[in-house]
Amino acid sequence: MAELTYRNAVAAALAQEMARDERVVLLGEDVACGGVFKTTVGLQERFGAERVWDTPISEQAIVGAAMGAAMAGLRPVAEIMFSDFYATCWDQAKTRYMTGGQVTMPLVLRSANGAGGMGFGAQHGQSLENWAMCVPGLKIVSPASPVEMFGLLAAAIRDNDPVMVFEHKALYASKEDCPPGEQLIPLGQARTVREGRDVTLVALSITVGICVKAAAQLAAAGIDAEILDLRCLVPLDAASVLRSVQKTGRVVIVEENPGQLGWGAAIAAILAEEAWDALTAPVIRVSAGNVPLPVASELEAEVLVSPARVVAAVTALCNRSKS
Repeated sequence: MAELTYRNAVAAALAQEMARDERVVLLGEDVACGGVFKTTVGLQERFGAERVWDTPISEQAIVGAAMGAAMAGLRPVAEIMFSDFYATCWDQAKTRYMTGGQVTMPLVLRSANGAGGMGFGAQHGQSLENWAMCVPGLKIVSPASPVEMFGLLAAAIRDNDPVMVFEHKALYASKEDCPPGEQLIPLGQARTVREGRDVTLVALSITVGICVKAAAQLAAAGIDAEILDLRCLVPLDAASVLRSVQKTGRVVIVEENPGQLGWGAAIAAILAEEAWDALTAPVIRVSAGNVPLPVASELEAEVLVSPARVVAAVTALCNRSKS
């Protein structure tokens, strides 16, 4: 069993799928030399310049070229260096629908997402899964660990629809033992990270680890928290969320996105419609602030989610009940 970092898991998944299927190609800014975040190291040397292409600094050009390649029968993986730049290229999501299924779009868009603790600020440090969730036709994946990254990215590459993979910057250096052999995690299946009886913590990407730390503190105080990693926002495994809530009766949704119209709001709405009888207390959301992300580390820490904020929210929730 080999130890794998999050960034190396990206490269491993790409290599696995490129070796498996010669139609898989990679394009983006600086991907040929390994990429700014070192997630594509060695791929051009192994698979050649015909399958690993550097592009100009133009998100529209990158996605336009990837769309054309997908329409022509390839399975491109396009890297958008920072997720903040996705707003220039949403339309690829609608192609399969608008052609009545005549044109498939097996396209993966990868990007570094979230606050990495490096002072990237409001232009390069946002968590933007919410933006993508508002575009019908896009599948949205946000892995929480190296093994999750490997398996989910591989599944995204095999999918016949556009899939956006949000890679959290703060996780690139994280390490995890990875089992040998082919890795593949089906899209749309959440995982239970920790079993619990008192409250469900619904998390995604970086907030999974935050919830694990919070759950350890809560356990010391006698509160048993269940942690559910959504893995994907689209397709969303709402059934797993509902099953967990049926058991615990309480929910805290933890997201790095700003809370205003966040993905947590969508889950809260589902719970209000389908799990009202199971809830013993209101649904609580812990999210980043509705402000542009500060550059200063002290201010960034105030805006972002932390284990302490999760512990405070859960403790308060367990002390109240639905009237």
